[in-house]
Amino acid sequence: MPGIDPNKPTEKLEGFTLHCDKGQDRHPVTVSTSRVPLRNWPLPGNSGRSGERPLVDPKAISDLYAMGFNPVSDRSNFVTVHNSAYYRQQSEEAYAAAHDGFAPDIQAEMDKLFRCDVLILQFPLWWFGLPAILKGWIDRVFASGGRTYGGGKWYDRGVFLGKRAMCSVTIGGEAPIYSERGLNGPISSILFPINHGMLYFTGFTVIEPFLVHAPVRISDDERAAYLALYRERVLGLASAPTIAYSKLADYDAHFVLKSRPRSQIDGDGIAVPGALDSEFRCRLPRRESTSHG
Repeated sequence: MPGIDPNKPTEKLEGFTLHCDKGQDRHPVTVSTSRVPLRNWPLPGNSGRSGERPLVDPKAISDLYAMGFNPVSDRSNFVTVHNSAYYRQQSEEAYAAAHDGFAPDIQAEMDKLFRCDVLILQFPLWWFGLPAILKGWIDRVFASGGRTYGGGKWYDRGVFLGKRAMCSVTIGGEAPIYSERGLNGPISSILFPINHGMLYFTGFTVIEPFLVHAPVRISDDERAAYLALYRERVLGLASAPTIAYSKLADYDAHFVLKSRPRSQIDGDGIAVPGALDSEFRCRLPRRESTSHG
């Protein structure tokens, strides 16, 4: 894309990476909604250094923009039909799950998800949430009926129990505006619907997010520091600190916390401010800013 340096993360990077690591052999599965090809990203294994094992295999990349991924859920999600007279998404998903009825493009994404050990959602914070194409991928691929959730398979009993997931986020504004007392509110609260409501909900152990604030307004040295830090994070995903969410056993019959355990969230389900103070944010000089980005 003209004008974009592929070696510099920008707010236009949208996507996620599925990274697999089985024992000594890595089987990376990468899906990108980035405007910049992942093969050009400065990730571990992409440097071309002799003997460095690739983290991102070009053959395992699904570029959602390039493939024209459709983020809209409808009957095109399926090759089966449960009720031709009335379309109800979850009913069709449950029927498809029982009859191998997901469309080939959705089944292919599901297969990658089930093969992975760690899921990385790489995206720019967009209107305080996921970009539409990535949210559409979640809508279509995280299907109910027991395929990715349902039938009592949720949270710490979820389908993806034993797998890890992490948000890697570029954010237009600088860190102070996303602090506990900042105008936009703490980033932990903003990411709560994704970390808790999508990732933990389906069983993932959620790794603390990797955050880059105001990427278009940082120096080359700061950018290099972030990239080095991100490289360390990706190489250490198996041991990276995680967010401690309450377990189902901590709740009563009405799904209200029985007590107030030491947790990432408080009794009202609100992320505790400051809990995501990042060891993993690059320790760079802070600049005053009132920009939303």
